[in-house]
Amino acid sequence: MIALKNNLLTAFQTNWISLLVSVVVIGILYFLARKRVNFGYRVLIALGLGLVAGIFFNTFKFDATSVGTIGTIYVNLVKMLVIPLVVVLVINSISSISSLGHLRKIGVKTISLFLITTGIAALIGLLVALAFDPGSGIHQEVPKSFKPRDIPTFSQVIIDLLPSNPVGDMANAKVVPVLIFSIFIGIAMVQVGSKKPEMIAPVKQFIESFAQVMHQVAKYVIRLTPYGVFALIGAMAAKYGLETLLPLIKVIVATYVALILHFVITFGGMVTFIAKVNPIKFFRKAYPTIAVAFTTRSSYVTLPVNLEVITKRLRVSPRIASFVAPLGSTMNMNGCGGVWPAIVAIFVARVYGVPLGISEYILIILVSMISSIGVAGVPGPASISTTVVLTALGLPLEGLGLVLAIDAIVDMGRTAVNATGTTVCSLIVANSEGEFDRDAFDRDEEDQMELNLA
Repeated sequence: MIALKNNLLTAFQTNWISLLVSVVVIGILYFLARKRVNFGYRVLIALGLGLVAGIFFNTFKFDATSVGTIGTIYVNLVKMLVIPLVVVLVINSISSISSLGHLRKIGVKTISLFLITTGIAALIGLLVALAFDPGSGIHQEVPKSFKPRDIPTFSQVIIDLLPSNPVGDMANAKVVPVLIFSIFIGIAMVQVGSKKPEMIAPVKQFIESFAQVMHQVAKYVIRLTPYGVFALIGAMAAKYGLETLLPLIKVIVATYVALILHFVITFGGMVTFIAKVNPIKFFRKAYPTIAVAFTTRSSYVTLPVNLEVITKRLRVSPRIASFVAPLGSTMNMNGCGGVWPAIVAIFVARVYGVPLGISEYILIILVSMISSIGVAGVPGPASISTTVVLTALGLPLEGLGLVLAIDAIVDMGRTAVNATGTTVCSLIVANSEGEFDRDAFDRDEEDQMELNLA
């Protein structure tokens, strides 16, 4: 008991300033929620307050552990949702499809869009990196603490993607095996239901009911997003400060230029010319997804919000949304698997004086597309894809250590592009399948997202 009291006393003594600031900011955000300020605006305000608070903590060397704890609690609550949401949404969406042929068509369209957009992202990242030459003038020693990740063999990657113990995979939060297991269950329900619909009726009813319950749980957690965003950004800014960014500012600028170009040209072009909708209206409606992805740096954390946005604001049918969105949170990594590996590859080659030619540039694009499959949608996955690309090009893996200091900064933009890409692909697939309510979209009919409550 004495040790517990001492721990609490020590924590309060070292963190009382950050705790006081957190209480004030949380009070402000709660007040804004009670005043029904738009959810996306509250997230953006939380981002700004977190950045200011974090720089304040870093400048005056205040302990911000308590702020980081708040952020970790929020992330853990969202992680709690991921596995049950993926299972119930994938099974529910597939079981609602009338035939396996229709399912196959949707799956092929979705995965093809993911791969194509990632390839385009890698190409844009490559061109921007060549134009900016971010590695010029940088002579920095590799951090001694850096240890490159082991790259599994191709056969091991395939084995790891397939479920062997679904319960164990769920316990270990292995999303891809759980996703594949859920797809098998959904396909089996479609096949059995086509012959004996009465046999799967109880299971289908349970899945639909469970989906509604999980949606409600997700709403509870999503409402905490502004508070979690403040804590996550505040802890990051307190840890890194501004001085960490200066030597690598060129890499940051090049990355964000490439991400913005991909956002505007690729996504804007797809929305305008393929879906044939107003891109400005689309991005305005998709704003909550973009804001949450940017601030939380996690495709999984953004998944519940993205589902709400796709169905209630973009007017895509729940059947398409609940299939494409969970799959996209794992496979659609335009920022982490496309733009970032390409820029880092050019950067590392320049720093270490390794010449690259046309064949290496093509290899960057192809390997980026392949390695993006199965990258986990949590903060930090881009290093895996980047390691694969560097290895394929024969570049020093130690070069990845040079950009670790800015990974959290660029990861915000990368994740925003990842999540937005999933939103765009959902719209494209739904439009091609006649499951996009264009009239409701054009009339700005939007269902209440139930996110403006405190």
